Amino acid sequence: MDLASRTIRLKYAHDRRIYGTGIGVAIVDTGICQHPDFLKNCNRKIYFKDFIHQRNGMYDDCGHGTHVAGIIGGSGYASGGKYIGVAPNCNLIMTKTLNYKGDGNISDVLIALDWIVKHKVELGIRIVNLSFGMGNKEISQDGRNLIQAVENVWDSGIVVVAAAGNGGPNLGSVAVPGSSKKIITVGASDDNIEVDLMGNRAKNYSGRGPTFECIKKPDIVAPASNIMSCALARSYGSDKFRALNTNHFSAAIKGSRERYGNFYTEKSGTSMATPIVSGAIALLLSVKPNLTPKEVKIKIRDSCINLGEPQSKQGWGLLDIENLLKA
Repeated sequence: MDLASRTIRLKYAHDRRIYGTGIGVAIVDTGICQHPDFLKNCNRKIYFKDFIHQRNGMYDDCGHGTHVAGIIGGSGYASGGKYIGVAPNCNLIMTKTLNYKGDGNISDVLIALDWIVKHKVELGIRIVNLSFGMGNKEISQDGRNLIQAVENVWDSGIVVVAAAGNGGPNLGSVAVPGSSKKIITVGASDDNIEVDLMGNRAKNYSGRGPTFECIKKPDIVAPASNIMSCALARSYGSDKFRALNTNHFSAAIKGSRERYGNFYTEKSGTSMATPIVSGAIALLLSVKPNLTPKEVKIKIRDSCINLGEPQSKQGWGLLDIENLLKA
């Protein structure tokens, strides 16, 4: 996160002690492990709900959710602050709906989203992070149900942030539920960089708009390539996720490379860009708590940096936290 932090001008917020304090960010993912960056040197709460195995106690049998959570709100404790997350004092609400391979069933996600809405007041949930997707070449009933569910979450007053997916560079490759017109959809600002893609080198992976309904997407882009964040307290197994289909979807990640012992690992994909934006919104809401999801989206739009790329790739442009907090 050290390089990405400079790109998005995170220092502006942290220099002013804006850390996302009190803002609940729900994450729909593979889980979260007991990493020191979640348990030490931070002032927040962590909640965990397992929708697959109904286990008590936080765990992650894949690593994807832990990495995403670290980007949003890791304290940086194990790195001496080098790999601090965007909003290190936000509250993390992890809903485990993806399995050890990063795969999931839509039915579990729908139940989790409903649970999030029901517990939003109790847990202070203001944001939902969705770092997964399913292909949208042919919209299925499952896809429509998922889009309706995320829009219901949005309408309840929770900001929904979803990955554009890794189906690029073809037009019309934004994944469901990122293809929803209401929510905030995040692409990669740096997919021109070659990254490890499940053992192969690849680039230009970020999902491009427009959507199947001719909606302009993504909305915003953020760093997504070679992002360093929290790792499991063991070596990773395979990160080869199954192909997308109408009943399953996968975490929007493209390969990984472990570094710095067992504490951090480097991953790429729009899964990594999405929590950067979720964390930025947590910073914004911590200083302007009365903003509605629509008002948040407008501030995102008005504060982006135009990269000069086609709208189908960059949306409104690159996330800029200094501009966002000044907007």
